Amino acid sequence: MSVSELSPLHEQLLTAAEHLMVHLDFQKTLDVCNKGLESLSSEETQDSRCAELKAGFCTLGIQALAEMNQWPGVLSWLQQQYQPSTEIPARLIQMCILLYAKVCEPGLMLQQVRLWLLCPANRGSPGFRTVVELHVLHVLVPLGLTDEARELITGDVGRALFTDEQRRAALDVLDEREREDVEKRAQDQRDEVTERPGPTAVQRLENLLRFLSRKFSTAGSGSFPVRKVFLALVLLYMLFFRLDPAQSSAFLWISKLLQLLKQTWVAMFAPHYQAVAQSKGL
Repeated sequence: MSVSELSPLHEQLLTAAEHLMVHLDFQKTLDVCNKGLESLSSEETQDSRCAELKAGFCTLGIQALAEMNQWPGVLSWLQQQYQPSTEIPARLIQMCILLYAKVCEPGLMLQQVRLWLLCPANRGSPGFRTVVELHVLHVLVPLGLTDEARELITGDVGRALFTDEQRRAALDVLDEREREDVEKRAQDQRDEVTERPGPTAVQRLENLLRFLSRKFSTAGSGSFPVRKVFLALVLLYMLFFRLDPAQSSAFLWISKLLQLLKQTWVAMFAPHYQAVAQSKGL
C-alpha cells in the first residue's frame, strides 16, 4: 500500500487511541479498530507497515474489550484477525497472557501459546523469549503444569534461549512452587480434619453421656459422689479433646453436650424438686 493509502488508516488508529485514552469511549474504540482491520484485510498486499497498523488496531481493541469486561472474548477476537493464529505477533500474545493471568484464567491461553511456540516461524521473533518466560510463569506454573514447564526450560527451546545460570534460577522457582503446592495441600487436609470432627468421635461422646444419664436416672437425687464423678468425666473429656467454643468446629460437640447435660440434670434433680413441692403443698 502507498503512503497516501495508509494515511486514512493512520488517522483511524489515532482516532481509536483518542477514544480509548481521552474520551474513555471503549465501544467507539472497538468500532474504529474493527473498521480499520476490515480495511486492512481487504488489501491484497501486506507489507511491514500494514502489519504494524494491524497490530496497533489489535492492541487498542484488546484494551477496549478488557475495559468493557469482555475479556472472555479477547482471544477469539484476536484469532479472527490472524489466521492461522500462529501468526499473531509476539507482543499481542504477551498482552493476552498477562490479561488472562490478571483475571485468574491462565488456562484459556494454554493451547494457543503451545501452538504458537511450536511454530518454527516464531522462533526468530524478537519477543519469543518473553513469550516463553510469561508462559512458564503465568500459565504453566499457576496451572500446576510444572513438568511441562521444566521440559520447556531444559529442552531445546530453553537451551537456545537461556544461559545455564538462568535455567538454574528458573528451575529453582519451579522447585519452590512445587514445595508450596505440597505444603498447601497438606495444610488443607489438616484444616479439613480440624474443622470437621469425625462422626465416630461424636458418637462416642453421645454414647458416654447417654450411658451416664441413664445411670443417674436410677441412682436417685442423693447420689452426690456419682454426680461428682460424672462432672469430672465431662471436664476431662472436654480437656482431652480441647474443645474451643470460639471455633465453629466445636458447635456440634457443645450443642450435643448441653442437650445431654439438660437431660441428665432433669433425671437427677426432678425427683427432688417434685418431693419438695409436694411437701410444701401439704
